[in-house]
Amino acid sequence: MDVLADVVAAMRTGPATSGRSEVRAPWGLRFADSFGAAFHLVLQGSCWLVPGDGSAPVALGPGDAVLMPRGLGHSLVDRPGSPVVDFNPEVEVLGGQGARSLLLCGTYLLDRHRPHPVLDNLPDVVHVAADPGRHRTLHSAIGILGEELDANRPGVAAVVPALVDALLVLIIRAWMEERNCPTQSGWSRTLTDIPVARSLELIHSEPGASWTVADLAGQVGLSRAAFARRFTEAVGEPPLTYLSRWRMTTAARLLRDEDRSLAAVAKQIGYTSEFAFAKAFKRDFGVAPGTYRRQTASV
Repeated sequence: MDVLADVVAAMRTGPATSGRSEVRAPWGLRFADSFGAAFHLVLQGSCWLVPGDGSAPVALGPGDAVLMPRGLGHSLVDRPGSPVVDFNPEVEVLGGQGARSLLLCGTYLLDRHRPHPVLDNLPDVVHVAADPGRHRTLHSAIGILGEELDANRPGVAAVVPALVDALLVLIIRAWMEERNCPTQSGWSRTLTDIPVARSLELIHSEPGASWTVADLAGQVGLSRAAFARRFTEAVGEPPLTYLSRWRMTTAARLLRDEDRSLAAVAKQIGYTSEFAFAKAFKRDFGVAPGTYRRQTASV
């Protein structure tokens, strides 16, 4: 079980959208607050990201990737102070006669009503700078995107969406690896803490199993107390709290993406009673499972 891939798949609530922008200085693009998670790739050239919360501008160079997981409003400009216009994905060329940059800007639809700790652990601006020695898969994907969008060769309409879908995992993984430290608290620690990572694999592979803290501790070769402490430090919540969260997250994904009966969904996540499942789901999501299914089907 690939836990990170499973988490990202559960967070996503729809397809990504993206648009190519060829800009020449002076230029500026404004991105309003969004329910989705905005992302930007600097395929060629350079620019500045100016967060809408007043924090310091961020210099971006060729090969850099940025993810705004909470949809914070912001601008991209050739330099701070340049005038901005609202971003329109249908406008591919804009600006003046100066230095050229090629950007790919888009949005991932993520569930922010009840975010997973991976999403909660991300800052408002996730910046992964180009580094020839690190994150080679991410930067190779960005390089391929740049070539495909610049040359506009046959098949580009199939290549670009596939790479854009993969980029969400690649950006999050790269950010986590940058902060990967065995003594650091937070989700990124799970990459190196083998017992915690293994326990998450067990939970994700069998969310409906009757796991106890003692069961999980035994599976990863730790005492109950040592396991509970390490898990809580790394993940940010106790094992059974995370298990309950993941069961409801799994249920929401099944209701949203599959045409299973409520009884079948309840059984898969470990509830023998459809009534008990419906009660727990409503407590977490604020609506009954059937209502949630109808609401997400209409999005």
